[in-house]
Amino acid sequence: MQMMPTPNQIRAYLDQYVIGQDAAKRVLAVAVYNHYKKATLSAQGGGDLSKSNILMIGPTGSGKTHIVSTLANALNVPFAMADATSFIASGVGKGVEDMLARLIQKADYDVAKAERGIIYIDEIDKISAKYADGGEGIQQALLKTIEGTIASVPMRAEGQHTHLNTKNILFIVGGAFVGLETIIGMRMHGGATLLDHGSLMKDITPSDIVRFGLIPEFVGRLPVIVILHELSKQALMDILTKPKNSLLEQYKKMFELDQLELIFSEASIEQVADKAIQMKTGARGLRTILESSMRDIMYSAPSQQNLKRVTITSDVIKQGGGATFEFTQSSELEEIEEAPVKQPRNKAGML
Repeated sequence: MQMMPTPNQIRAYLDQYVIGQDAAKRVLAVAVYNHYKKATLSAQGGGDLSKSNILMIGPTGSGKTHIVSTLANALNVPFAMADATSFIASGVGKGVEDMLARLIQKADYDVAKAERGIIYIDEIDKISAKYADGGEGIQQALLKTIEGTIASVPMRAEGQHTHLNTKNILFIVGGAFVGLETIIGMRMHGGATLLDHGSLMKDITPSDIVRFGLIPEFVGRLPVIVILHELSKQALMDILTKPKNSLLEQYKKMFELDQLELIFSEASIEQVADKAIQMKTGARGLRTILESSMRDIMYSAPSQQNLKRVTITSDVIKQGGGATFEFTQSSELEEIEEAPVKQPRNKAGML
């Protein structure tokens, strides 16, 4: 069995790809480390230790899905996603089957590997009694799967099923839980409060989540609570530029395939962050903003003769203005055309 990375190593890996949310990354690193230690002890006959599944609470675009998928990469375990609202549309039984089948697929149909994977269920707040008729029934139906059961999962061939033990699968659920801070404020201060969202959320208790509309039994299966905060303008700008796989680097590499240099001005990066804040989409909206702003440029630039550099200005992001195109000078072209062609030499060094 491969060596399990320590919490410090897990956090260091997350830092390469996830900007901000320092407290959340620290809590998650410890939680997943402890989960897989328990799974290892259980596999070695050390007894069945209770699971510590995770509840993530944070606004849209705060990075919940991104953090969980990056965690799975750090641990080299299969990862599958589900949306809790799909349980309302298709029925919880079908929704759970599909979710577990996706995990097995991500494990290349290696069931033993899938049984040590991670499943993330998003929009979990949408199956609270506050939002959904029958939400309590959906929560009840999910209990056994999240806690640990032998599930029968349909496979690729029609009529074939496989059995999957979910006791060592790490379940992480997440949602925005809009209005939860009001519940916390009422409990702590008896009414409206001037405290900001972050100050209130640090004092969250399981009873607050129950008051929001998740049943006590379901909340009890999620003992680790991780709070993510709304991303600041600077954090959004850092997300665009600093991670190993940053969005701007991805665009630059695409332009390089056309032998073009792509430059983003500082003002353009700031404008993308401002737009994401105005749209209230957080990090989730950054790619959408870039795609819509640069669509015409990505259409025309590859066919421009002698184009060598494209600079994205704030006008491009703000109002769809034109980018700055720089072309190869005629003198540069002449040098390229007149440069002598080197003849290949043979092994003896002769022409």
